[in-house]
Amino acid sequence: MSDSSQGSALAERGLDGADQTVASFDEDKPSLLKRIQRFLHEFPTAIPFIVLIVGVMIFSVTAGGKFFALFNMSLVLQQVTIIGTLGIAQTLVILTAGIDLSVGAIMVLSSIVMGRLAVVWGWPPEIAFVLGFLTGIACGFINGVLVALVKLPPFIVTLGTWSIYGAMVIYVSHSETIRAQDIDQMAPILHWTGNRILFGHGALITYGSILMILVAVVVWYILNRTAFGRHVYATGDDPEAARLTGINTAGTLVGVYTLAGFICAIAAWVLIGRIGAASPLGNQTANLDAITAVVIGGTSLFGGRGSLVGTLFGALIVGVFRNGLALSGVDVLWQEFAVGILIILAVTIDQWIRKISA
Repeated sequence: MSDSSQGSALAERGLDGADQTVASFDEDKPSLLKRIQRFLHEFPTAIPFIVLIVGVMIFSVTAGGKFFALFNMSLVLQQVTIIGTLGIAQTLVILTAGIDLSVGAIMVLSSIVMGRLAVVWGWPPEIAFVLGFLTGIACGFINGVLVALVKLPPFIVTLGTWSIYGAMVIYVSHSETIRAQDIDQMAPILHWTGNRILFGHGALITYGSILMILVAVVVWYILNRTAFGRHVYATGDDPEAARLTGINTAGTLVGVYTLAGFICAIAAWVLIGRIGAASPLGNQTANLDAITAVVIGGTSLFGGRGSLVGTLFGALIVGVFRNGLALSGVDVLWQEFAVGILIILAVTIDQWIRKISA
């Protein structure tokens, strides 16, 4: 027998007493809390939906039957239309891990341009309407260029443009409010979003609310069915990885802010229909309510995760809580307190959910 054969035989005899157990790498069964965390990570709209249902159940008891009256339900929808529309614009920006503090100012500036051109300066309403939309687009484009090409932080950029656009509102409007009667006479198209459709039992739905839903459907399609939408999520999740895969992240950011400006112009049209006038005091701070709706709706402030459906739920939650607390006789001070608690809870839950991917 050769030396190699003897060596093999000795090796085999030496292994006779070795442990034959196969190594196992099975993971322990995840706990219930871990499964909930994974579920919420996969379906971020579940939380705002649950909160909305719980809120409706609570106020159905504390506020009584008047909360469920069809007129009151339609009133809540009308009240959140502006917040919901701006929330759609804000969702696009936050998905890229940015933020836009100027959406309220862009909305008011666009409404002032529409109203002043058509009523005060006597321009054809159609031209004034288009130029108002171009104002929103231009403001969003400027924000996008400063963020994407000049490489400035979104928070600082939009904080600055919030002041700039707010100053332009005062300059263009001369601090004057254009009355509803004058708009009806000179440019009735600007009031179209405030027209109402009467349903049974006093329920009223405005065209502005319907327009908000249509905008949400279109933007949802863009985000979920187009390459641009996938680029938005990828840019927000990891901009450097997105750039290395060939995505034009700068162009995506400019496109997002420009589209957000266009949606703000739509909100301006809705605003004129809602309040009936074009006023320089027309809810410039609506950007804070829009951010609230987005955060409560489950969109992550760190980008890359969220949905428009969640934002609409978030807007409804804000509207339902304020309406329900008011009907329950709660002071306005505590209404704002409750909304603040909701924001903190939403961010806390978002941080907890994000740990699943850490």
